[in-house]
Amino acid sequence: MAKHKGIFQRGEIYWIRYTGLDGKQVRESAQSDKVKAAQDLLKLRQADVVKGEQPDIIKIKNHTFKELAAEYLEFCANQRGYIDKKYRINQMIAEFSNLPLKNFSTLLLEKYQSKMLASGLAESTANRQFACIKHMFTKGYDWNMLNEYTFKAVHKVKPFKTDNKRDGYLNSEQIKNLLDACDMGKQQRHLKPIIIFALNTGCRREEILSLTWEQVNLKSGFIYLSGMNTKNKEGRQIPINDTLRDMLQGLVRRLDVPHVFYDHETGKRFGSIKRSFITACKKAGIYDFVFHSLRHTFASHLVMGGVDLTTVSRLMGHKSLTMTLRYSHLAPNHLTSAVNVLNSSMSFSTELAQEKGKELRNAA
Repeated sequence: MAKHKGIFQRGEIYWIRYTGLDGKQVRESAQSDKVKAAQDLLKLRQADVVKGEQPDIIKIKNHTFKELAAEYLEFCANQRGYIDKKYRINQMIAEFSNLPLKNFSTLLLEKYQSKMLASGLAESTANRQFACIKHMFTKGYDWNMLNEYTFKAVHKVKPFKTDNKRDGYLNSEQIKNLLDACDMGKQQRHLKPIIIFALNTGCRREEILSLTWEQVNLKSGFIYLSGMNTKNKEGRQIPINDTLRDMLQGLVRRLDVPHVFYDHETGKRFGSIKRSFITACKKAGIYDFVFHSLRHTFASHLVMGGVDLTTVSRLMGHKSLTMTLRYSHLAPNHLTSAVNVLNSSMSFSTELAQEKGKELRNAA
C-alpha cells in the first residue's frame, strides 16, 4: 500500500498528523481502518487551520460496556418492550461488565454467540440478543463512546439463519392441559386469565399486559386497542365472546389499579411473565412453545373453524393479508369450496358442452 503523507497506522486504525495553529504537531485518530476516512479527516483539519480555526477534536474516552448499557437503558426507558430489553441487557452486563468498548471484536462476540447456543438458547433468541447489542453499539458510536473500528467489528457478526415463521399452535387437549397447569402452583395462577384472554383475542403479550379497564366495554361487547400499544401503531376493535366475557367478569377489580391484569400484592401491572409461562408449559408437557404462539393458536383455530382469511387478518391486526396467508394451509377445503361456487353459474354452459359432445359422437 502506498504511503500517504500525514497518515499512519496504529494497529489497524489510521491516524493523521498535521500542524496546528500554534505550530505544534497534532496527532489524531481517524477512528477507522479505512485510509479514505483518514484522508478526508486530514483534509478537513488542514482546511480549518488554513481558515485560522483551531480544529475541534473529539476525544473518545475509554468507556466500558457497563457505562454504555447505563446510557442505553436511559435512552430507551420509555420505549415499548423496555422491560424485555432491560432483561437482555442485564444478562449482557453480567457477561461483559467493565470490559472496555475498544476491546470488543468480531471474534469476541462470535464466541459469545456460541456460548449462548451452548447454554440452550434458541438461535432466534440469540439473534434478538445480538440485535440489541448492535443497536447499543450504534447509539454508542453516535454518542462518541466508541470508534468506527469497534462499531464495524460488532456489526460484522452475522445473525443465525432461522425460520421466522414460528407458527406452532396448541390443540384443544393441550390448551386444557396448559390451563390446568396454571392451577398447579401459586407462581402460575395469575397466568390463567391472561392465557384465556390471549387465546380468545389473538392479542400480543404487551397489548394484554398494558390493557386497562377503560379499553374494555362489556356493554358494547368490544375491547378497544389504541395505536399506542399495538405493534403497527394502528388501533383495532376486538369482539368479546362468551368465554372472554365470563373471564373478565370474574376478575377482581381495584379502583386504584387501572390495569386489567396486575400483581395483587403490589398493585402493579405485570412486566414479564416469561418465566412463569415456561414453567406452566413444562407442567403441561408442552415444549418449544412461547407466549406469542398463543396468538398463532387463536388464528389457527379460527381458520380451521372455517373463518375466512380476511376476517382473521382484521382480528389479528395484520397490515396486509400476506401475513395471514401463512395459516391458509389449515383450511384444506377452502380451495375446493371456492371452485364449487362455479357449479351453479357454469351449469348452463356445461349442459351445452355435453349436448355438443353427444352430437359429435352421434355424427361419428
